[in-house]
Amino acid sequence: MNNQLSPIWTHLTSEGRNTGTWRSALPNYQNQPSPCHGACPVHGSIAAWIKQVKDKDYHGAWLTLVENNPFPAIAGRICHHPCETACNRGELDETVGICSLERFVGDMALENGWVFPDPEVERTQKVAVIGGGPAGLSAAYQLRRHGFQVTLLEVSGGLGGLMRHGIPAYRLARDVLEGEVSRITAMGIDVRLGVEVADKEALARLHGEYDAVFLATGASLPKRLPGLDYDQNFVMDSAEFLAASPKAQITATGAHVLVIGGGSAALDVARSARRLGREVTVMSLEAEGHLPAQAVELTEAAEEGIRFVSGAMMVSASQHEEKVTVQAQMVDFQPGNGPGKFTAEPIKDSTFALTVNTIIPAIGQDADLDRWSGLLSAEGPVLDTTPGNWQTNHKGIYAGGDVASMSRFVTHAVGMGKEAAHAIAATLATDLPAPPPSQQAEVAYARINTAYHPRHSRNLQELAATDARLKTFDEVQQPLGPDAALSEAARCFSCGTCIFCDNCFFYCPDMAITRLGGAYEVKLDYCKGCGLCVAECPTGSIHMQEEAR
Repeated sequence: MNNQLSPIWTHLTSEGRNTGTWRSALPNYQNQPSPCHGACPVHGSIAAWIKQVKDKDYHGAWLTLVENNPFPAIAGRICHHPCETACNRGELDETVGICSLERFVGDMALENGWVFPDPEVERTQKVAVIGGGPAGLSAAYQLRRHGFQVTLLEVSGGLGGLMRHGIPAYRLARDVLEGEVSRITAMGIDVRLGVEVADKEALARLHGEYDAVFLATGASLPKRLPGLDYDQNFVMDSAEFLAASPKAQITATGAHVLVIGGGSAALDVARSARRLGREVTVMSLEAEGHLPAQAVELTEAAEEGIRFVSGAMMVSASQHEEKVTVQAQMVDFQPGNGPGKFTAEPIKDSTFALTVNTIIPAIGQDADLDRWSGLLSAEGPVLDTTPGNWQTNHKGIYAGGDVASMSRFVTHAVGMGKEAAHAIAATLATDLPAPPPSQQAEVAYARINTAYHPRHSRNLQELAATDARLKTFDEVQQPLGPDAALSEAARCFSCGTCIFCDNCFFYCPDMAITRLGGAYEVKLDYCKGCGLCVAECPTGSIHMQEEAR
């Protein structure tokens, strides 16, 4: 009986008006992935947690976030945010500030001391995680959530990897790093610092003691520039520079620092040197507008007085007393078909010289794969792993992060750790099947009814004043306030995720849609397939599909 009261008619019901035989297509309620979800390196449920922010369910938003990423306060500061590039809202006005909202939730969790729930079960299987960087910590976290006994081995004296030793405090405050890392270790993970698994024999022995091993030893070998003598006292390794204290950084650098490279690491070096009072020049092979560093980093670096020499390469460097003369040449740089692949052809009659005091190359690092040779096979500069689960050629040994991928982003490493942990869990415990990959198409902008989304400019994070930021290593980007966060959350289209707005119910001319307590149902006897429910859906979470009869 379809005798519910109509929201738009003044009397009667649609009972007896069986128009269902008219249709050729039927509306289908099916939450589909948003473009931001597909682009997210950890495949986070972005539309879901942003709706929770909009509803002021901040703790719920945090719990949704940490299902996939235990570092929302960190990722909200340093992620390269491909989710925002993919955001459908960008076709209307401006993309949603997903990272700033993630930071807002992550900071609230730290301020309120929210902790991860205890595992629902305790399992006897033991897993060793080698490397305490983002990939290793992510894997350890997910494995511990499933109740496995986890031992985390780290060669240095502190956890965090690149997040601790490679990202300056003005981008990632150390109390934030400590807070999110310690929350993971508090789950009952056995942390062993200053422990090195040095070679394949040590790795094989460790594997014999554990049910599985996840290898995340990072990229520790700096790439070398031809024509530069790394033994000279005017040359400093970028990783060593970033890991050093400001006092040591001052001692190691002269008045004018030349940083060679165009990625985020090069910008971190350059901006750190500026905070030491140094004059800084950044030389990159890439032409202006094509540097791989994030646009916001380049903008902030320019504001801080860093000079850029783009589309150029160093040819040689020679020292005379305290001055270093760098001979350079302009190049035609062309990117290749993969990370680290490119051509750079010198341009005729384009040589020039720079006079500096210190050179810091920051052109990337490679993983040390030789120590695993004979046990683990490699494919080019990374270990050979199975796509999706990060299993190496040696059964029971998995790998992730820089040792298994040329993608040098923290959140990609977090995603790899998560995927490997789920694969390990599914192998060791039959009650934990591996999650199937999503085969659903992402919701396109054309599916969104933008009449329900008024134009609204993005709520931007404020930046510390330039003169103030050069005097300290305090964070440059300031957090969104509560009002701005709520305003930004309201801008989200919630692509593909039903928000239970009742539009489909109110606009159906045949009263063919009924509420079912947090869901909707289509009455087949009355739906004639007009598609008004789909047209009036503000999130694209309903679509018409051909009906086979």
